[in-house]
Amino acid sequence: MRSPACHRVTLLPTLQKGGDRIPFHLSQKPAGQLLPANRNTPSPIDPDTIQVPVGYEPDPADLVLSSIPGQEMFDPRKHKFSEEELKPQPMIKKARKVFIPDDLKQDDKYWARRRKNNMAAKRSRDARRLKENQIAIRASFLEKENSALRQEVADLRKELGKCKNILAKYEARHGPL
Repeated sequence: MRSPACHRVTLLPTLQKGGDRIPFHLSQKPAGQLLPANRNTPSPIDPDTIQVPVGYEPDPADLVLSSIPGQEMFDPRKHKFSEEELKPQPMIKKARKVFIPDDLKQDDKYWARRRKNNMAAKRSRDARRLKENQIAIRASFLEKENSALRQEVADLRKELGKCKNILAKYEARHGPL
């Protein structure tokens, strides 16, 4: 039994009509209006600006192996690969070796071509190794970030469950909002 001094309070959302605030039940919303017009909704957030706390510090040696000398240091937290860079590369079969007679190997043009080809092959291997290192480090960071985000989602779901339980208890005691 309630004491005479206790009053039951019901919290209802209100609509602004002219200068008056009119309480309404959620089932009484005007057609086509999902939220009250004066509701202060957050402005959209650019997903790229969100910093997720990830306990990830890349190994400096790995960063050096993933950076082009003379350019900015590779940052796996911010780098985005293009669709073209992430496409699988086709396996190229090596060309059959062509036997070159010893008398042609004495030619300076032959050795100049060999040196040029060897340098091009080295540049190609280095570029591929660099790109593979960058992708590996970025993948490692993304796995850690994904794990942190999954944990955060689990925590938020747990908190949401608690809020729903509190709301259900409130509605059971005081009626629907």
